[in-house]
Amino acid sequence: MKFAILGTGIVGQTIGSKLISLGHQVKMGGREAVNTTAQEWVAGAGVLASYGTFQDAACFGEIVINATAGGVSLQALQAASTQALAGKVLIDIANPLDFSQGMPPTLSVVNTDSLGEQIQRAYPQTKVVKTLNTLSSKVMVNPGAVGGGEHNLFISGNDAAAKAQVLDVLAQFGWDKARVIDLGDIGTARGTEQLLPIWIRLWGALGTDLFNFRIVRGA
Repeated sequence: MKFAILGTGIVGQTIGSKLISLGHQVKMGGREAVNTTAQEWVAGAGVLASYGTFQDAACFGEIVINATAGGVSLQALQAASTQALAGKVLIDIANPLDFSQGMPPTLSVVNTDSLGEQIQRAYPQTKVVKTLNTLSSKVMVNPGAVGGGEHNLFISGNDAAAKAQVLDVLAQFGWDKARVIDLGDIGTARGTEQLLPIWIRLWGALGTDLFNFRIVRGA
């Protein structure tokens, strides 16, 4: 399958490398046609990897992954273009973190809205699925690195078929589908995005990003 990854940072690189290891083709997209970081990743990732602009990547991918910083996600998607995104599944793993006042960051979208909802409103012909935004990139692609994989992931989106397709991708990453909790429509992304303040503080308290949430249900 062909994947587009929007964003050239560590999250995009980690997911891209995992997809390539699974035999998928990946085109990483960035703001500029020439990006040293992306070119270095492509050189190390092999023949299944390529790089272009946001629009180049979005046109290439059958599934698009938003791995941009949340504060610029809407601008990146605008550069990708409505036409290139129409009809496609968009896996949104970004969070609207605001670092303008330093660490720890605040949320620029909160309570009555979410970045996931903003993206879905801006691109109504695109099937936005929010997931993988509540843990580190290391655990995204290797759930077994924490507690033998006995922890949970969340998924939100309006389209059931799109969520099922994303679940298949997550299973390839090693996620047990039974441990992926479907919260409901894209509006439920408000909840997962608002987990980031506690996630960041846990990272500081634990001294590692190798942790995740596990939901334990009572009888």
